[in-house]
Amino acid sequence: QVQLAESGGGLVQPGGSLRLSCAASGSIFSIYNMGWYRQAPGKQRELVAAITSSRSTNYADSVKGRFTISRDNAKNTVYLQMNSLKPEDTAVYYCNAARVRLGVQLDYWGQGTQVTVSS
Repeated sequence: QVQLAESGGGLVQPGGSLRLSCAASGSIFSIYNMGWYRQAPGKQRELVAAITSSRSTNYADSVKGRFTISRDNAKNTVYLQMNSLKPEDTAVYYCNAARVRLGVQLDYWGQGTQVTVSS
């Protein structure tokens, strides 16, 4: 079992930056693949960025070159640095921890943090 707690959301002007943090507890953080997802009103939840236990990363095309995901296993924390924010980045951002155990996909979610990009 993993508990996840996001922080760092807020209101920012277009072109600004935010850094989201997701603190994990309850299990061995380093073995989990971590991801940031977002869900805008009326839209499906989508993957924004992910980082594996071996630190490979991938990004949605819409955020490539603007967002950076990283992890600090010593602090049991994953980060999402968001630069050059656009109004279309407005959404609730969720942290996800995932792993496969005995052939079963395990997924854990945080409660989400609101990011609003507006002038």
